[in-house]
Amino acid sequence: MSDTASAARGHRPVLTPSPVVAAEHRPSPGPVAVGPESADHIVEAIEAGGGTVSGIDDDTRGLVWLSHKAIDELDEVLTKHPSIEWVQLPMAGVDMFAPIFAKYADKPKPLWTSAKGAYSEPVAEHAVALTLALLRVFPKRVRATSWATEPEGISLYGANVVVVGAGGIGLEVLRLLAPFDVSITVVRRSTEPVPGAARTVASSSLADVLPDADVVIVAAAMTDDTSKMFGAHEFEIMKPTAVLVNIARGGLVDTDALVDALAAKGIWGAGLDVTSPEPLPDGHPLWSEPRALITPHQADTPDMVAPLLAERIRHNVAALGGDGEFIGVVDPAQGY
Repeated sequence: MSDTASAARGHRPVLTPSPVVAAEHRPSPGPVAVGPESADHIVEAIEAGGGTVSGIDDDTRGLVWLSHKAIDELDEVLTKHPSIEWVQLPMAGVDMFAPIFAKYADKPKPLWTSAKGAYSEPVAEHAVALTLALLRVFPKRVRATSWATEPEGISLYGANVVVVGAGGIGLEVLRLLAPFDVSITVVRRSTEPVPGAARTVASSSLADVLPDADVVIVAAAMTDDTSKMFGAHEFEIMKPTAVLVNIARGGLVDTDALVDALAAKGIWGAGLDVTSPEPLPDGHPLWSEPRALITPHQADTPDMVAPLLAERIRHNVAALGGDGEFIGVVDPAQGY
């Protein structure tokens, strides 16, 4: 394979615009640090954006934080260095940073940005893979040890699909599903129409659209309001031939209610790249449920993510020193 062909492969970086940053929230240009540990491709991205990479000190204005676990350490860094006015987080979903957000919810700085939208293509690709696998009863087929004689399977073509969430992943799901001539309903906070969707409804209308859904793909942010948005009632009103796919956060689904619905054949199947609890413990009923397909939170692998995060960082570093058009801005008061 030629170098040109090789370079053309991979996912597109998705740069979904965020609202314009108000003057009081806009960070001052200055050196950018990387923590808790650095990485060559991140340093290269900062420099490509016109930034200067430095250690964490009182001159630091931007901080690229590459861990979703060292949260206490991040809290300490920000407390010790109040001069940091912009923090770039590595995740699309940032609910794990909620304790820190709460401390800064009523403060104009630092400006927080996440990777939301950056990983849209690989995660949406995984969501469609899970959807097709469930409809074509792959969980049952891969467990089989003899030739099946009963015909089973549902086509995705012409299906009614409900996509919960209209962020980058949700929008990419719409794009990938277009060739299947599906009818898509988007459930989001507002009823502002989403291009590519047949209709858009508010989150409060979720129960109104579930009874007609053949496929439900969960791509919403995890907040106090969305926790366990799929519970016993939601599964009860879904078709017995409907499938649920969750590639967002495990806490959006009541796991016990899902286990019960699958055991009772209340829905056709569930594809989960995220679970609650996570990791899913050995021996959990979902592991042996023939209607469930579990993947270990790997819709986007490190190899897929690295160039996409690097491009997000390059863009936001350029915004720090230039036009201020940051992407992936997080509202600490809302948590996403």
